[in-house]
Amino acid sequence: MKSLTVLTLLLLLCCFASCDLRSGIAKDEMEKFSGTPTPTRTPEIPEEPIDPADSVTVDTNQPMASISLDGGSKAKTANCAKFESVTVNGSSSTVTIKGNCRQIMINGDGNQVTVEGVMSVVINGEDNTLKYSRFINAKRPTVTNNAGGNTTEKIPRAEVKK
Repeated sequence: MKSLTVLTLLLLLCCFASCDLRSGIAKDEMEKFSGTPTPTRTPEIPEEPIDPADSVTVDTNQPMASISLDGGSKAKTANCAKFESVTVNGSSSTVTIKGNCRQIMINGDGNQVTVEGVMSVVINGEDNTLKYSRFINAKRPTVTNNAGGNTTEKIPRAEVKK
């Protein structure tokens, strides 16, 4: 009889220990603060496919060379014949670049830059516009915009001044 009482008490203790004594409100509050919230995903806007006619193949393993265009309020031209990096230093300039560039860095405000093709763009100023007409190796250029009011856009090849 004693073992039956001990067994009954042990069974009641197990049942009591397995019960959740918190109310539904307390349980919801605890779940709110435990764990990490589920992130919400913003839908990505699909990019248009790249037209092969707008793509140019470039050997990206060429040695690094650079071109620097200094001074503001001028019309400037450059030629990326060997996949150079171009730095535009100044403000309110109109720059036309023939050929395909590794990188274009714009340091200044209010510049208008037109290039045939570019892999990477870095803009360190405000109200600059960069227009390109070709995709290098069928990839969109990477754009690092370190200020506001800048635009980078793809234009038809006929709009690039020869």
